[in-house]
Parts: sequence; C-alpha cells; structure tokens
Amino acid sequence: MCDLLRINTDRGTMLSDGKSRFSKDGKPIYHFLGTSTFSEYTVCHVGSVAKINPAAPLEKVCVLSCGICTGFGATVNVAKPKKGSSVAIFGLGAVGLAAAEGARVSGAARIIGVDLNSNRFEEAKKFGVNEFVNPKDHNKPVQEVIAEMTDGGVDRSVECTGSVQAMISAFECVHDGWGVAVLVGVPSKDDAFKTHPVNFLNERTLKGTFYGNYKPRSDLPGVVEMYMNKELEVDKFITHSVPFAEINKAFDLMLSGQSIRCIIRMED
Repeated sequence: MCDLLRINTDRGTMLSDGKSRFSKDGKPIYHFLGTSTFSEYTVCHVGSVAKINPAAPLEKVCVLSCGICTGFGATVNVAKPKKGSSVAIFGLGAVGLAAAEGARVSGAARIIGVDLNSNRFEEAKKFGVNEFVNPKDHNKPVQEVIAEMTDGGVDRSVECTGSVQAMISAFECVHDGWGVAVLVGVPSKDDAFKTHPVNFLNERTLKGTFYGNYKPRSDLPGVVEMYMNKELEVDKFITHSVPFAEINKAFDLMLSGQSIRCIIRMED
C-alpha cells in the first residue's frame, strides 16, 4: 500500500522528473504501471525491482507477477482456509485459478469454482477445483445455491472477477459465525457494494486485498523460491506462448477464454 508506488494507471511517467524515458518520432511513449515491460530494455523506479534467484527461468517466473501472486496470496495470506475447509472461488481466470491453487496447497477439502463460462471447468480441475457452479444454470442467486450445497455456506470465499454482483455473492455465500470473504477483483468506479447489515451482525467477515497481501520487493523472491523448490506449480498456468509480433493473438485468446496466461516472447 506504498503511497509512492501505489498503482496509478494515469501517471505514465517516471517519479523523479515526471517525464517518460521512451519516445518515438519526438513523441513520448508512456510507462504502463511504471514498468514498460513490452520492451527488451526498460527503466524502472528502484521500488519496482525485486532481486530473485538468478537460476530461476525468467520465461516462467514472469507469470508470478500480478495474476498468480494476487490470487494465491488472497487465499493463503488473507482468507487463510484451514485444512479440510470449504472454499468458493468466483472467477476461474488466471487470478481465480491461482486462488484455487492457494486453497489446494492449504488443504481445503471442497473447492467450489463459480464461473459463467463452463468451458473453464475442466482446466480448473488441475488447480484443485472439485465442484463447479455456473450461475446461469440456476434460477436463484448463486449464493443461495452454494449455501444449499454446503449446509449454510462455505468457510471461505475469494472473488476474482471485478463484478460487484459476484462480490456480493461471494460475501453472502460464506457461513454465519466464521465465514470470511476476500475481494480481489477491481470494480468499475461507479459500482456500489450493497448487502444487508444482518450479514455482518451474523459475524461474517469481509476483506479486500491488493496483490494478495504480498510486498513485491521483499516477498516476491520467496515466492520464486517456492517455485524453485517445487512447492508452487507455475508451468500449468501457462497455456500459450506467442512472439511479440503476434501480441494481438494473445489478446484474442484471452478474450475468447482459451488462455489462462500467455507468454509474450520478445524474440522468436
């Protein structure tokens, strides 16, 4: 939650002088999220750089950045499910599958995947998801469906969609007394979260997190070590690899739901 380096998609320039380090034909090319990683060489603020194990394959551990750390950390660092517990994951994209992986590593017995795209269900089994719900298949709110499946609600839920309705459902599907819901997705700026206050009075807990409560500079090297020690599987998150010249193909794969994580190669 660093005030200096907090995500600011509008900034686009270096902090020291407010200028870009790149230009083309005399016009500035701005820095996306302060990193500009679609380039062979780049300039970053020191706070955006983490030193990791030099033996780690960069073409693999690069995917630890936002997607995997955000979802995995939301589960293991924030939701903290106990062994044998039940966890609902809303959204089975890259972040949601990382959240499911966190539930699997934590020893959750029931991992329920919730997604509007049933084509994602088979792939999600690789990440420990063992039950599935498509809200479109039911004529009642999905939180009611999950409550019926779990005798009152799940122990933990992690929302990874950015849909405010999914956020509400994730909160309302956890069990009274001890249920914890963690919001990960970023909603539209005009969205409003609405739920009945009795859900709080019944001792449910609502939390939110950025980047899975990891501090990039100090914590990311440890996550890389988890991969190097085979405690965290990363390869299964990579579904496609395309050269930079075909970057638009990567976006097409993502929008069609065929890609979990696509590696963009700077050189073919």
